[in-house]
Amino acid sequence: MSSQKTEGGSAVPHHPFPDGQRRNARRLRSGMTDAERLLWSRLRAHRLNGLSFRRQLPLAGFIVDFACAEHRLIIELDGSQHGDALGLQADQARDQRLAAMGWRVCRFWNAEVLGEIDTVCRTILSACGRENPNG
Repeated sequence: MSSQKTEGGSAVPHHPFPDGQRRNARRLRSGMTDAERLLWSRLRAHRLNGLSFRRQLPLAGFIVDFACAEHRLIIELDGSQHGDALGLQADQARDQRLAAMGWRVCRFWNAEVLGEIDTVCRTILSACGRENPNG
């Protein structure tokens, strides 16, 4: 089993996932929402201040939208289905499970990403302790 090296010796292992979960992650990558596509265009290839993100990553039985292993940061983009009581409850349980594994979750509404992408990117940089987008 190989792993991705990260600062501080932490790693996100690359290991086999159940076939159904792998297929679902691939489907999600090919069918990204407009908000996901826009944010991915800012995150991919270390474009956001050198940070390395993976998209639609299977993790702890979930498929997270974006993950930066170096900073143990997950970015989730939420649509309207996350605004009702059941969606909020499911998100809270998911976030708690990921937090128990040492991950932090930042959530943004799709409309935030589409209308305020620079603010979203600054918030992500701040969460990673990188306030200056040029440094």
